[in-house]
Amino acid sequence: MDISYDGTDFSGWARQPSRRTVCGVLEDTLAQILRVPQIRLTVAGRTDAGVHASGQVAHVDLAEVPEPYRLNRALPGDIRILGAREVPFDFDARFSALRRHYTYRVSDAVVEPLQRNHIVAWPRPLDVSLLNAAAQTLLGTHDFVAFCKRREGATTIRELQRLEWHRSDDVLVAEVSADAFCHSMVRSLVGALLAVGEGRKSPDWPATLLTAESRSSTVTVAPAHGLILTKVDYPPDDRLAARAAETRNVRTLTEA
Repeated sequence: MDISYDGTDFSGWARQPSRRTVCGVLEDTLAQILRVPQIRLTVAGRTDAGVHASGQVAHVDLAEVPEPYRLNRALPGDIRILGAREVPFDFDARFSALRRHYTYRVSDAVVEPLQRNHIVAWPRPLDVSLLNAAAQTLLGTHDFVAFCKRREGATTIRELQRLEWHRSDDVLVAEVSADAFCHSMVRSLVGALLAVGEGRKSPDWPATLLTAESRSSTVTVAPAHGLILTKVDYPPDDRLAARAAETRNVRTLTEA
């Protein structure tokens, strides 16, 4: 299923007791509409509280493909199923993914009230050339532990494939792509770059953090509401199983 949601009123993707989450709402609604006792979704990327998605992907094992129109009639207005289709048995929304794409939007001018939940208002002028100079030093395969909240048993080695800023009037947009992202990585990268863009840090400072052995206390995590998961890429059907097996292997920098 291809899914879009406004993350403003959700406590993130992952189901949590007594909290409204994207996964919880979707699973409960699907189970009710399809008249099955339980639904368990596997998602491409678990977004944090307040983060939005226009191109999220999830899979579920069902006897037949549900009709998106039927599901959307039962879902709240801040979630929509954009499409649903049958996929090969080897498909895994999380492990088969080749890369994820995000955008982050921030404005160094006045943010209109109707945009306040999707664009971060920044109090100081930002220099796009400085943002891009610093961003280029972070590309490639690195241990991004300085920019991540470490999870037990998980690697923080990632291949950052794109990190590029451009300005459209008063809004600055970051385009970020990687094979995968660890917890809070995109927002931490953005937070570090914004410190450069406003002149508080030098363009070479973010890259010095790539040698860190733990999360850096000098990196501020940028606000969640500026972030959107826009797309997830997958390989051809005959490469799905191989990609999933490759992704499940915990990487080291030597292997990378």
